[in-house]
Amino acid sequence: MVSDPRVLPWSEQTRLALEKLAGDTASGVRLVRGMEAAPQPMEPPSWVVGVADYEPCRPEELPHGYASGWRYTIPLVNMPQYLEYLVLRLRTLNVAIEIGAISSFKEVGGSARILVNCTGLGSRFLVPDDEVFPTRGQLVVVDNPGIDTFFQDHAEHADLTYFLPHGSRVVLGGDATPGSEDLTPDPVAATAIVERCAAVEPLLRNARVRRILVGLRPTRPQVRVESDSIDGVPVIHNYGHGGSGLTLSWGCADEVLTLSGLQ
Repeated sequence: MVSDPRVLPWSEQTRLALEKLAGDTASGVRLVRGMEAAPQPMEPPSWVVGVADYEPCRPEELPHGYASGWRYTIPLVNMPQYLEYLVLRLRTLNVAIEIGAISSFKEVGGSARILVNCTGLGSRFLVPDDEVFPTRGQLVVVDNPGIDTFFQDHAEHADLTYFLPHGSRVVLGGDATPGSEDLTPDPVAATAIVERCAAVEPLLRNARVRRILVGLRPTRPQVRVESDSIDGVPVIHNYGHGGSGLTLSWGCADEVLTLSGLQ
């Protein structure tokens, strides 16, 4: 995915869109300041330096085990509230929302001028696309012990460390297991997530666990956003975002709009 030159502009476009939404308290989007840190000396990604309040961390400010880091403010999204907000926007525009199962694009080929395929893992069978595979991810939700800043590490491994405050709760992460479709919560992995986060922020060590969340990320070597024709039905694909679905969402949506020719 990172090899796609469109990823950075998509991400930047999404960040700017979410920053605007943060002005609407109903959206579930808030602007929160926090820290990103890396275990090795490194320069921050180019996009970070462009954030208005970007600030490099001094060595003494970094958590144990980290060699470089920086602070900045980004939009944090309370996903349940955000999804409800998006649904409300659609209904306000009189957009019908129907939920059902299909086995081919032919079944819905005449229902709209343009079909946009956002079926994620379902694209394995619906397209079909054998480059799509699941990546199992697990998060831990705890009571907020008084945290109002976020933390995320910048590391090249599956066991990432991050915590995101959302009012009375904090979302802790995370892990990634490519190819696994097991949705059973793993208490050992959950304990490891809490321990990694508590090593950065000790207040989290004894926070009450509310939920352990497990989901499957629709992963692909490269995000697929392009026009296609399947069984004579014109389709615009928008899937394969892995764990970056939110990060790329508004940028990819604008790309779909451009491909549709409706602008």
